[in-house]
Amino acid sequence: MNFEQDIFISYAHVDNEALIEGQIGWIDGLHRALRIRLTQLLGEEPKIWRDPRLRGSDIFDQVIVSQLAQTAVLVSVLSPRYIRSEWCRKELEGFLQAAEQSGGVHIDHKSRIFKVIKTHVPHEEHPPEIQGLLGYEFFQIDPQSGHFHEFNPVFGPKAERQYWARLEDLAQDIRQLLEMIKAHQIGAEPQTVAPSGTTVYLAETSFDLSQERDQIRRELEVRGHIVLPDRHLPLQGPGLERQVREDLGRCKLSIHLIGASYGIIPDMTEHSAVELQNVLAAERSQHSQNSDFSRLIWLPVDLKIDKIEDARQREFVTALQNAPVMQAGADLLQTTLEELKTVIQDKLAPHKQAPRSPANGGPTRIYLICDQRDLDDVAPLEDYLFDQGFEVMEPLFEGDEAEVSVEHRESLRICDAVLIYYGHASEVWLRGKLRDLRKAPGYGRTTPIGATTIYVAGPQDSRKARLRTREVDVVIRSFNGFSPKVLAPFLASIELRNGGQS
Repeated sequence: MNFEQDIFISYAHVDNEALIEGQIGWIDGLHRALRIRLTQLLGEEPKIWRDPRLRGSDIFDQVIVSQLAQTAVLVSVLSPRYIRSEWCRKELEGFLQAAEQSGGVHIDHKSRIFKVIKTHVPHEEHPPEIQGLLGYEFFQIDPQSGHFHEFNPVFGPKAERQYWARLEDLAQDIRQLLEMIKAHQIGAEPQTVAPSGTTVYLAETSFDLSQERDQIRRELEVRGHIVLPDRHLPLQGPGLERQVREDLGRCKLSIHLIGASYGIIPDMTEHSAVELQNVLAAERSQHSQNSDFSRLIWLPVDLKIDKIEDARQREFVTALQNAPVMQAGADLLQTTLEELKTVIQDKLAPHKQAPRSPANGGPTRIYLICDQRDLDDVAPLEDYLFDQGFEVMEPLFEGDEAEVSVEHRESLRICDAVLIYYGHASEVWLRGKLRDLRKAPGYGRTTPIGATTIYVAGPQDSRKARLRTREVDVVIRSFNGFSPKVLAPFLASIELRNGGQS
């Protein structure tokens, strides 16, 4: 496994012809970007080789054969011309033959071939040897027109941003494989992210959510999680079901992103791959003896049933929202992507010991003060705090005025932290609750309240937007619904007051 070249770029030369005269070709740009980014990631410049000459019908010469035998990684740039090129086909076959003599095509279950898909090519037309590899798609399909748009800077700032995001994925994965190969050469352990021990099934989705899926996959892998499927799903129903069941059996969590498009329908089935994966995951939940397995089903926050054009997808999404069998073992979320990421992190976080109160050794008590009109709105917040191990106390709303007042004062006396939820109540109500905080010593409290926060929620107005006070430690604003991440300052304040115990 001693290689003279790190990377061989295999491509069709027409794909390097610049669309605009005077600009560099797409392959030239890829070559340059990989060289610079890998130098930054590795700390040394990689050796990248590609054949710059137009070959036509030349005989597959010994220069190419020699370079392939001495190369660690092959980057195949797929396009319609690449698929039809006998020369490109020979380069792929030559690398596979050479790889068998130099340690194999896979190193620690990772392929030494990276499939870069510059221009859309139907999956069934990919060379059979690399058809199963998950590729790096440098294009996006428009869900409305069905046209694909390449990630090329000449198409504007958005396409340029997408290009660099996908290039970063490619560079990071090549960097990891090159470090593995180098470690094998010297008999050392590769410097990679420590595995989390958690395997996650991130369901393949329809093309309209491919970028969102890529973001989640990237963040999961950065955190050391193993993400399945790690190869393309078969295009036939029975084969797809076998692979999905096998992959789900290895996973603690499955994540399903559901958009407006129905997606690909494999042969020998009437349902899309997206729907089939959800059905099989629900089946795993229903029949599993392992209570650790859970599911997340995510719908974009702006997805509206009446705006979905495909009747099959409308029916599928409606069933997801209403049929218990479709939601078996799952949390159904219709949130922002960032909120989904937060939920995923919470699901995969190691189990934490419940925070303890330094005053009594029991769980930390949070007094969640709210107006009766906000009870439904504070429910997700209360659930989240309880799941984090806190004891959550709410105001009493039933009983006579004297009983309610006594209970309120007792909660202020014994709590470790106070969170005032300021939603539909008036500013007069808020001022009264702040005065109660100042009166807490008069209710028999002998120590300061550990952490105090105002959680400012909707409906939004100018007074709430400008609310400032030194009566509490933190003011949080969240006008678009609850997100666990907004509580971070409050929880950090509790941890600080508890002496760093969490």
